[in-house]
Amino acid sequence: MTKRDAFVSLVKSAFLAESIKKLVFSRPKGDEAIKVSARLCAHRGRKILALEYSLPSGTVKQENLTEENLEERLCDITNSYNQANLITPLGDCEYKVSKKGKEALLGAEQLERKLSGDSPAFEKAIEELDRRKSYILSGSENFLTELGISDKNGRIHDKKQGKFRQINRFLEHIEDIYSVFSDKSEINIYDLCCGKSYLSFAVYYYLTEIKKRKVSLLGIDLKRDVIDWCSALAKRLSYNGMRFICDNIKNTPVGERVDMVISLHACDVATDIVLDRAAELSAKVILSTPCCHRYMNGKINAENLAFITRYPHLSNKMCEALTDALRAKRLEANGYSVTVAELTDPENTPKNTLIKAILKENFQRQEKAKEEYESILEFLFCDKANDYLSKISK
Repeated sequence: MTKRDAFVSLVKSAFLAESIKKLVFSRPKGDEAIKVSARLCAHRGRKILALEYSLPSGTVKQENLTEENLEERLCDITNSYNQANLITPLGDCEYKVSKKGKEALLGAEQLERKLSGDSPAFEKAIEELDRRKSYILSGSENFLTELGISDKNGRIHDKKQGKFRQINRFLEHIEDIYSVFSDKSEINIYDLCCGKSYLSFAVYYYLTEIKKRKVSLLGIDLKRDVIDWCSALAKRLSYNGMRFICDNIKNTPVGERVDMVISLHACDVATDIVLDRAAELSAKVILSTPCCHRYMNGKINAENLAFITRYPHLSNKMCEALTDALRAKRLEANGYSVTVAELTDPENTPKNTLIKAILKENFQRQEKAKEEYESILEFLFCDKANDYLSKISK
């Protein structure tokens, strides 16, 4: 038996034992999908392996394998990739092919012994496709249908599953800090760089329909067609507390009490401007998920970090972390308590960091945090710190 066949056999055993957490095929040999991911699921009472192909065009396609066609299809797929990883509650196994065509199979024997045990003590890693999880939203909400996330029957479209989970997770974060708004007769919210306003409509629905609160929500974006579309949708849904304006977020109205600023995937330094404006408004809560982190890359002037910045790939990863860490420290200097966490499963979106900031009581600038922030800027940029500040400030 070849190592490829042994791997396929092990996957089948894990499938029959209902112990597959994840299966991933990567490093394609030809023009196949960039990656194939698989989950163990149940559909209409039948056990299946649900495959998702990430195509070079940026789209995805799905395929469901049953016990009858599992082995044959897995052989074909495994033969098209140089690496495959099987992850189970009992252990992992990796199959890979070197550049010279040499096969290797790691962790197979140990995993096979555990799978063949009489009474494996593990939780079944099975997710039913036809059973909804206990999300805040069910999928049947009108705004989700209008946004193209679900159909008229409340079924979430396959390509929108990640977006649906992302929205629900964002609402869970609002649930976590909801007590902040307990003394408010009306909750005033700004969505800066709102785009198509997935979050705006979800947050508005959650607070008005589920929490039964009065809400005023303003969405701001530079794209006129998007703003017109959002305004029309709010009108169709009778969301009378929502309004949208086409403008630069640098011109965000001031003088109003703002309870919460939200922002999803504002591009690069736009996230910094969002956070800067939110702090100037003394927003009680800030929830921001950054997008790309281009600006800092290539501008770090710290000799002690040269061993990283000399490698573009590593520099990019480091700059992503540094950018968000600087954002957190800047908010702390403006009187906020800040956490930086994962928004949702990385499979749903690679742009997955959530910056959550809550304004401390008896607001005042935190001098120690301000000094630390300035010290970090000097370390990273030397005499170019003001260039960075002018770029990211409002």
